[in-house]
Amino acid sequence: MKRHILKTYFLLCFVAPFTIRCGSIKQVPGDTIRVSNSASIDLANKPVILKRTELIQLPGTGYYPVITNERKEIIPSQLDDLNGDNSWDELFFVADLPAKKQAIFFIQWTKTPPSYTKKTSVRFGVRRSLNATVQPAVSDTFYPNQLPGVMGYQRYQTDGPTWENDKVGFRQYLDGRNSIDVFGKKTPAITPENVGINNAGITEPNYSNMQDWGTDILHVGNSVGVGGAALLIGDSLLRLGITEQDRLNNVDSTIFNIVTEGPVRSMMQIDYRGWKPANRDYSVIQKTSIIPGTYSFRNEFEIDRLKGDEVLLAGLVNSRSEQQLSELVVNDKWVVLYTHDKQSVNKEWFLGMALVVPKENYLGYIKAPITGSVATSWLAKLKPEEKKPLAWYAVACWELSDPQFKELAFFKAYITELVKQLSAEVSIQVN
Repeated sequence: MKRHILKTYFLLCFVAPFTIRCGSIKQVPGDTIRVSNSASIDLANKPVILKRTELIQLPGTGYYPVITNERKEIIPSQLDDLNGDNSWDELFFVADLPAKKQAIFFIQWTKTPPSYTKKTSVRFGVRRSLNATVQPAVSDTFYPNQLPGVMGYQRYQTDGPTWENDKVGFRQYLDGRNSIDVFGKKTPAITPENVGINNAGITEPNYSNMQDWGTDILHVGNSVGVGGAALLIGDSLLRLGITEQDRLNNVDSTIFNIVTEGPVRSMMQIDYRGWKPANRDYSVIQKTSIIPGTYSFRNEFEIDRLKGDEVLLAGLVNSRSEQQLSELVVNDKWVVLYTHDKQSVNKEWFLGMALVVPKENYLGYIKAPITGSVATSWLAKLKPEEKKPLAWYAVACWELSDPQFKELAFFKAYITELVKQLSAEVSIQVN
């Protein structure tokens, strides 16, 4: 199944450290990019983002950048249209940056669109009616009465969008539940396009069976999964959406869009319009993104029409573990909440999960009850602000992705290093 993504301008050379496939292509010289790492640690897969307005030598429309480092290795990159106006806004790539040093990159522009090894993806398929087969899509709107239990069939491939990189995959139940599940991966390749579809082209949860690439490894239930969101008002836990047993969603319309899908960054957005919990009316925007080389993704929420007494909750399912949540403060920017146990679906494998939440918004954590609309979860409490995005990272480290994740010490060292990487700042100069 082939998807057609219109909002990302992919680069086209299969790059170092791999063999370049482009052959000889006519190039137009562009800017030099100097990226300085002031941190005392080496940075791996550090995002480098350049706004279109920051670039000096732009050749005009119809060109694509080819970025090289000082060793003349080509660095995979992409041009992203983030506001949907069919014109790219950002040049994006990830780079390895030595500690306390400056790295130099060079841009050449070419008319030949390049293609790199794909290390991120968003997969989304929709079944428009009971008798229809799943078709790839980049957007959809979900209405309150379209719940699978009401319609009699599941509209969405993998119950909603799947996003992944070379390390791990995630999926969100767009069918009103809005929980976030985990695909444990055994290989770095992007999972096949037909995951979640049977031979007849119908939605089917075949990802729950072990495949060459891995399997679905999390029991979500009535939790919000790993990195999903809910709201706390007083003593009431309020779910963004409904549970599987409900018959009518509490969100007027849920609008999904793939913002960009590229070799080194994929991003999606969900607009929840008319979320009406506890006789209130909110609009929520969720932006989810993933880059290569990490067992995590970034989730960002922005809420409209707050009354001031709300606490935003980020969740970590605990349905397969009785261990207590651990809290780790690495620095003054982030707080980590984590669990490590044989907490996969059937408690077969060790799975380390974590939330990395901003310290300035952190209000502690609570434990959800074992029943109810928001259940079996540890929940980080965060103070939201009106129309101000609040972001956190969700982490899932499976022992079949790396056998060292069996050990708590290794998992804890990984999330500690992840926080240091996230906290490190770089400066960018273009000339």
